[in-house]
Amino acid sequence: MRAGFVALIGRPNAGKSTLLNRLVGEKVSIVSDKPQTTRTRILGVKTTPEAQCVYVDTPGIHKPMHRMNARMVDAATGALRDVDVVVWVYDASEPVGRGVHYILDLLAKIDAPVILALNKIDRLAKQTLLPMMSAFAARRAFHAIVPISALTGDGDAALEQEIIAALPEGEPLYPADYLTDQAERTYAAEIVREKLLHHLREELPYTTAVLVDRFEEPGDDGLMRIACVILVEAASQKGIVLGKGGDMIKRVGTEARLELERFFDTRLFLDLHVKVRGEWRNDERILDEMGLGKRGH
Repeated sequence: MRAGFVALIGRPNAGKSTLLNRLVGEKVSIVSDKPQTTRTRILGVKTTPEAQCVYVDTPGIHKPMHRMNARMVDAATGALRDVDVVVWVYDASEPVGRGVHYILDLLAKIDAPVILALNKIDRLAKQTLLPMMSAFAARRAFHAIVPISALTGDGDAALEQEIIAALPEGEPLYPADYLTDQAERTYAAEIVREKLLHHLREELPYTTAVLVDRFEEPGDDGLMRIACVILVEAASQKGIVLGKGGDMIKRVGTEARLELERFFDTRLFLDLHVKVRGEWRNDERILDEMGLGKRGH
């Protein structure tokens, strides 16, 4: 039996969350085509007869512009300290930039085996793949370089086998049916935020947050009740989230409620409100409530 922690790191929008969901076989992390979707460290556990892989999805590594972003980058780089394997998820469809050199410098400081997952190969011309693999192999000694498409599943089985081979021998770290460390209320807030990202697209990709005000388990009527506050930074943004006649927030609420009902396997009442909080991304109290660990921790 092999078991251990596996950090998924990379630049924003490299496909880490999509890969995590694919490897675990369940949706434990929200997905969007917007960079910086993942804001906190998320655990997803996959247990098979031969191994237990404890995947740690991390925020994208980027230049921080607010306290929120600084905490996100801390969460990503901090995940490298105590893991058994690192998987660098690289968007192979993007040109090589300065971020590559920064991540290579980070990886030079750790002792754990590093696997390079060249993601989004479904967007690549096949003849460009081998030269790219050779160029990365010349930069450092990787445990393995695996071309994948987290979106289609191509190469994911080969990546999983390389991960298992790099794990140390040992007993499972979690029960066989353990899936994620995400609290249910946190998952509910993230699903609401995912629907906001999907519908608002370019308007408000980074200036919204979702906090759970009330989370009640099903009562005698079998109805779970969740109330969330959507934070925005300006009154004009509040209008965008609400939509004409409240149509946008109704659409977001309906889609989030249906997905949460499937997840919790119960009927659910979801109450959404929008509040303006200027500069919330620099508000330490709100960042704490969002689960973004304090800097240095």
